[in-house]
Amino acid sequence: MRKKIIAGNWKMNKNLSESIALVEELNILLNKQSLNCEVIVCPPFTSLLSLAEKIKKTDIKLGAQNMYFESDGAFTGEISADMILSVGCEYVILGHSERREIFKETDELINKKIKQALSKGLKPIFCVGEKLEQREANITEDIVRGQIEKGLEGISENDMKNIIIAYEPVWAIGTGKTATPAQAEEVHVFIRNLIGKLYSTAIAEDIVIQYGGSVKPDNAKELLSQKNIDGALVGGACLKADSFMGIILGV
Repeated sequence: MRKKIIAGNWKMNKNLSESIALVEELNILLNKQSLNCEVIVCPPFTSLLSLAEKIKKTDIKLGAQNMYFESDGAFTGEISADMILSVGCEYVILGHSERREIFKETDELINKKIKQALSKGLKPIFCVGEKLEQREANITEDIVRGQIEKGLEGISENDMKNIIIAYEPVWAIGTGKTATPAQAEEVHVFIRNLIGKLYSTAIAEDIVIQYGGSVKPDNAKELLSQKNIDGALVGGACLKADSFMGIILGV
């Protein structure tokens, strides 16, 4: 059986002291529970090192929100895979819709980042998803197929074992709108079948596919009960320990 993975993407929220306080509170809540999932926190770069120390003796894993595809050099403001590895990260979010939309990241750039992450031993959380106008035009599958095929170009079957795919309909991110469990499941099934065609049935059955987009404690259980939804990439609801915990306990 595939393991469920709940990851919290803090985005550009929480300074260092706020980050430490949130993780300390989360640690207290998690210590009281027997969990059915893996938990990842993805804070801003400025908090990674301190939080690595705070979660060292816990089951919480650490992820970064982005990285560049070069190892080093004159790339002002960028962060390398080695840098985030050096502060304790195991995961990195790549291809998030906000990176695609606001920072104009292309499928080709995201593909380079995925390859670099894998070559360094990081596990990418690879985000895909359609905009509202694309869903309304009934081209969701075309959009998601293109993002996956281009994003995974040149990625080996062996490397696929270290990739998580996160389906995040752009129209549901931070809007309060959520895909219905049936809508989310339909796209997850499509993604799993596509991975089967691109790689193998075994890879498709094993790959973790998360859902993201206004996931909250009150809708998490129904979403996570779908056969092909293997966890969640959580935005706003992960910024408070009790609401994030509510999602974790929905597994």
